[in-house]
Amino acid sequence: MIIFLPGIVLPFFFGSRFGVVGYFFLYLWSWVFSQLTFIRYKFYGRENFKKGKAYIYVSNHTSFLDLPGIRMIIPGQFRPLAKKELLKIPIFGWIAQAATIIVDRSSPESRKKSIDRLKQLLRQGISILIFAEGTQNRTKEILQPFHDGAFRIAVDTQRPILPMVVIGAGRLMPPGTINLRPGLIRIYVGDEIPTEGLSTNEVKDLKEKTFAKMKELYIKNA
Repeated sequence: MIIFLPGIVLPFFFGSRFGVVGYFFLYLWSWVFSQLTFIRYKFYGRENFKKGKAYIYVSNHTSFLDLPGIRMIIPGQFRPLAKKELLKIPIFGWIAQAATIIVDRSSPESRKKSIDRLKQLLRQGISILIFAEGTQNRTKEILQPFHDGAFRIAVDTQRPILPMVVIGAGRLMPPGTINLRPGLIRIYVGDEIPTEGLSTNEVKDLKEKTFAKMKELYIKNA
């Protein structure tokens, strides 16, 4: 991470369109991390990414190991919504500051600013990533209940949702620990969920539809 740090962080100082350079180095870091730790990622559903479209990626979240795989499967640059606590992690906090949209979940003002920034990026043609559960899943359930944020943004911007599920990451590095072991992580990308024509009254229905599709995708491939 230290070796790739300048290539990851510096491009973002020159504006959003240079983020593609930073994300290229993030891809390199993710691949090297995978090789050195003997953690392998297998990807399914890459054909569901349509070139030139800005998506709202919605993923489950079970481990810090989700992130390298998600970076490797998503083409080009995007911006994850990240909690401010990540800024406290040495070195990685600098990367999070540069390459993500940070939110302080305890502050309504911070939440509003982060949502406005995510919408602005979508208008610029840059996809965003939101872990709809809000935090890593520490329960025995396949998915935790989703928050509304991703789906309100989808309706407000009329951008499609592209759901994905990560399987196996929590077993290799459980939430809240630094225990790490080699193994296989699989990431599945589902079919696009359109939002054109939806109104704010249909946010709940969109959230429930996405939840159901992601749960089905997980159960089908678990």
